[in-house]
Amino acid sequence: MFLLMTAKEQLNTREGKPYFRVGFRDGGREVAFPIWDNSPWAVECRDKWTPGAFYKVRAIYRETNYGPQLDIRKIREVCDADAADGFDPTSCQPVSRFEPKAMFDEMQAIVRERVTDAPLRALVEKILGDNHGELLKIPAARHNHHAFVAGWLEHTLSVTKTVIFLVDKYAAYYDNMQPPLDKSMAVAGAILHDIGKLRELEQRPDGAVYTASGALIGHILQGRDIVRETAIACPLPPDTLLRLEHVIIAHQRLPEWGSPKPPMTPEALLVHYADDIDAKFHMMAEILRNDTSDGPVTSKKNVLMQQIYKG
Repeated sequence: MFLLMTAKEQLNTREGKPYFRVGFRDGGREVAFPIWDNSPWAVECRDKWTPGAFYKVRAIYRETNYGPQLDIRKIREVCDADAADGFDPTSCQPVSRFEPKAMFDEMQAIVRERVTDAPLRALVEKILGDNHGELLKIPAARHNHHAFVAGWLEHTLSVTKTVIFLVDKYAAYYDNMQPPLDKSMAVAGAILHDIGKLRELEQRPDGAVYTASGALIGHILQGRDIVRETAIACPLPPDTLLRLEHVIIAHQRLPEWGSPKPPMTPEALLVHYADDIDAKFHMMAEILRNDTSDGPVTSKKNVLMQQIYKG
């Protein structure tokens, strides 16, 4: 099997004996375990094993009282010839449980059906088309929610479906609202709310990292930049462009979360809450899936910093 080495830390036992704690992962799980100083792999681990490198490994996976362990029988660094045996760097990254192309096709169908404002639809279609390859791969975040290959697609499609439900509901509830709830704007904003992740994150074989502009500017303003740049080729009426930019820059609502302005239009409000619930629900589902503590509630050592009832 092919594995990515994720960690190597030199530690000492209570008796002062040195050992290494190493981590390896494939596309499904990560395993951390010790390489003791009397292991046949101790010297090779110390001198040759490198976090971030890929290895071809023959090992036995064991569940022990100390957690999952790998009993390594053979190990070497991946070489070019391994591609013929099926090695793919992305195979060692977690990936969406949904097929990326099917999600992208569904999103395009939503644009055609639900973004009825023709200039707005043209702009959204151009952004999706120009970035098709990257959007099939990028995560929604480095950590915490949808942090896996095609995570942006999974999250964005889910947010968009929620916004569609909400705009249909509230357009019927408030049919005399002035100005009327703009369904096209809300759906377009949902699809593009995180489009700045294209410039915020760089996908590498060992996972996503922040770009320089991602670290210094973030995805919100870069998402607005992408919309403005595309609007040169796909012009929008000034008020339409302004409202779309607002959905993007307000979708995280609070300055401490990255938004310079709170939602100030109904469409921005719906996109914000659809985005927030999708991220939070994913976090809660992952906490429940990964928690191994005893008792009816989880540990509160998690991204939500709270216990969750398991029953």
